[in-house]
Amino acid sequence: MTELLVATFYKFTILNDHAALQPKIEAFCRDLDVRGIILLAEEGINATISGTRESVIEAIEFLKKDPRLSDLTWKESPARKQPFRKLRVRLKKEIVTMGVEGIDPAQLAGTYVSAEDWNDLISDPDVMVIDTRNDYEVEIGTFQGSVDPEISTFGELPEWIKRNISIEEQPKVAMFCTGGIRCEKSTALLKQAGVREVYHLEGGILKYLEKVPENESLWEGQCFVFDERVSVGHGLEVGDYELCRACRDPLSKNEKTSPHYRRGVSCSRCFDRTTEDQKERFAERQRQLDLAETRRKAGMDTGH
Repeated sequence: MTELLVATFYKFTILNDHAALQPKIEAFCRDLDVRGIILLAEEGINATISGTRESVIEAIEFLKKDPRLSDLTWKESPARKQPFRKLRVRLKKEIVTMGVEGIDPAQLAGTYVSAEDWNDLISDPDVMVIDTRNDYEVEIGTFQGSVDPEISTFGELPEWIKRNISIEEQPKVAMFCTGGIRCEKSTALLKQAGVREVYHLEGGILKYLEKVPENESLWEGQCFVFDERVSVGHGLEVGDYELCRACRDPLSKNEKTSPHYRRGVSCSRCFDRTTEDQKERFAERQRQLDLAETRRKAGMDTGH
């Protein structure tokens, strides 16, 4: 089986014509059978796409023909099977939703710290290290000694920052997230508020797991990713978590032994939050997915 390439990238840049770009990008990627999700907003682009190496690189080169995206960089990881069912190119108000007006990461973000230098920074006891991701992401892995804001959405982070970071005390703050994009906004928010020493992990956790050897790593656990791989570990090897199709939270092998776990229907976290009608709809959806997979495998076996 041909190994697939997963590429993650973003760029904050003014795309006043993002609505006009949508059909062009979508048509080009569909012709290449590149799947994934691409978000377009006036503030830029944010995407994770997958396909054969040749097709993914061709799609990125197509994007880079736009002068505003000419210096686009991306993070790569392998996949044994296609992590996306389809391609979605969506228009959004923000490419990562924080809900604060007037934040311009392209002009005012924190200082980048490379994966190779990150350990030294976060080992400094005077540095406040903040995980800017959602609670279910933090639960399966984070950096040693980091602060968990216990937020369920990124839009809750500004209020947490307001309550927990004193501008007058001028703390040294280091922030990190999966691929770097959330930290572009959160560090810009801190800089705009007046915090002078603000740092963030360049390329995010994914770049750190790619570059830093496991025996030197300060990362504990796995890193949640927003596709069918669910999680990755050191060297960006696919982890052993599965996604609950009802609530979209990651599930460990142990969590799947719960009596409330039904594949595609519920888990111990969401069992009490859904009605019987919803559970029946989820069960029917899973039956259809299983049927489609059976047909797909049958077609492969017969050469069709």
